[in-house]
Amino acid sequence: MAVITPTPPLGAAADGVARPVRSRHFVRLKLRVMGNNLRGQGWRIGLFIGGLLAGLWFAGTGFLMLAAPGLGDYPQGMLLTTGFGGALLVLGWLLLPLVFFGVDESLDPARFALLPLPRRTLVAGLLAAALVGVPTIATGLATLGTVLSALLLGGALAGFVQLVGIAAGLVLCVVASRAITSAFAGMLRSRKVRDLAAVLLAVLAALLGPLQLVVIGGLGNADWDRLADIARIVGWTPLAAPYTMGFDVVEGRLWAVPVKLLIAAVTVLALLAWWARSLESAMVGSASTGTAKAATGELGAPVAQLFPRLLGRTPRNRYGALVARETRYWWRDMRRRANLITVAVVGVFVPALINVGGSGGFVFGGDGPVDVGPTTSTTTVSLSMLFVGALATVTLANQFGFDGSAYAANVIAGVPGRLELRARVVGFSVYIVPMLVVISAGLGFLLQEPGWIPIAAGTLFAAYGAGLAVNLVISVIGAYSLPETSNPFALNSGAGMAKSLLAFVAMIAAAVAAVPMVVATAVLGDVWVWLALPVGLGYGVGAVLLGLYITGDLLDRRMPELLATVTPRR
Repeated sequence: MAVITPTPPLGAAADGVARPVRSRHFVRLKLRVMGNNLRGQGWRIGLFIGGLLAGLWFAGTGFLMLAAPGLGDYPQGMLLTTGFGGALLVLGWLLLPLVFFGVDESLDPARFALLPLPRRTLVAGLLAAALVGVPTIATGLATLGTVLSALLLGGALAGFVQLVGIAAGLVLCVVASRAITSAFAGMLRSRKVRDLAAVLLAVLAALLGPLQLVVIGGLGNADWDRLADIARIVGWTPLAAPYTMGFDVVEGRLWAVPVKLLIAAVTVLALLAWWARSLESAMVGSASTGTAKAATGELGAPVAQLFPRLLGRTPRNRYGALVARETRYWWRDMRRRANLITVAVVGVFVPALINVGGSGGFVFGGDGPVDVGPTTSTTTVSLSMLFVGALATVTLANQFGFDGSAYAANVIAGVPGRLELRARVVGFSVYIVPMLVVISAGLGFLLQEPGWIPIAAGTLFAAYGAGLAVNLVISVIGAYSLPETSNPFALNSGAGMAKSLLAFVAMIAAAVAAVPMVVATAVLGDVWVWLALPVGLGYGVGAVLLGLYITGDLLDRRMPELLATVTPRR
């Protein structure tokens, strides 16, 4: 008879005697989970290797850029790179997980809910595990370039202080990223604050346009002294305080080092406290506090309640049920809702950034704002709409991953592929199409060119239709599983590379497919104003029908494999 020896639990020795749980246990557990996720998954191993190569490229490029001031004996350049570069690095860690890469949550906090772990132990362990990853290592290697600059400009003491500073900055980046994604996940669980969250993100994105004008104006006039003064101020904020410590030693301000280190420490502790509170919410969950509606007692009322009011005329059959399900899921599921907010934000700031921020107007010169005249054209508007339309559909590249193991119900029921995909497209378009209409009309009135609205709308709908066709195919052949967690931004190890790679491929393919609309805008001129909207609508609808025809048969053949792919591995 075989004897099975149970694996000792976390923090326990092989002899059964309990041992204190340390941070190293969380690191070992994450590495084991990462290994299990990669085992037997060739495509995941390939994506993981691709992520490593991309991380090495980022680390090497960043190292050379940040080391350039020291190699060129340019102290003011070190101030600019550490001040502005450090602030941009922290902001990137804050915002990019929300809108693009997601956050690696191989160790889901909810898994530890039943374990008697103190909050301090759990936070410290999850932080240590978060520090073990490709983005963290790549960021650390890139910022070592500032250590070389400090060493060459200020000697060994400056290099050592800068090394301490980038270590503190790396912890700040990771803690800030985890705190903001965990807190934003809690916000999205409450539908009462989702509108506030969308507004805050939109305002934050809208600030990128004025920021771009200020930066371009400053660089164009080469007023490096003014930029250096701004960098000094930024260096006293929590965003860049740890990264500018070495430069203070170079300039002989040793008293500033402990002050900036204190600023970084206080910021990290505050973020840790914030993260700890949101962790409890993620572990315990949140109960719905909405009031239940009383049954009407009318015939068919339970079935009617499954259909939103917006879909009141949808047929009460299998297709109508799938459309109603998708419509409700896109509004109530946290992950899907987060993607809708991302589309709304990108649709607001990308056209403004390209057309308004680059349309001339005013730049800031030495004598004040200078009018450089308008440069926006119908071709520029069409290009910006091409990007927005392609990006609006990227979230469908892993639409089956949102379902996870729940997709088994559709497989067992034998839902035809074309029927399911058509219902998913309609359920998604219920929210996206009104956004596209508002974006097209809003851009035309913002540019004070209402006559350009048909061109913007035509290109936008053509790119949207092409993007739907491309992402339908990708969603069947390139799906990946998502972790079972309450954090809508969480991804399994290696899935961040998959998400970014699929998004990049989908955007390029959709943009290429819709390029004829931009070419027609540039060639036909005024005639295209009357043809852009009907041609764009026909182009987009035709692309969607072609995508449904091709992908429907593909989905019918790959249903079991697709279910196995999107089912999370425990």
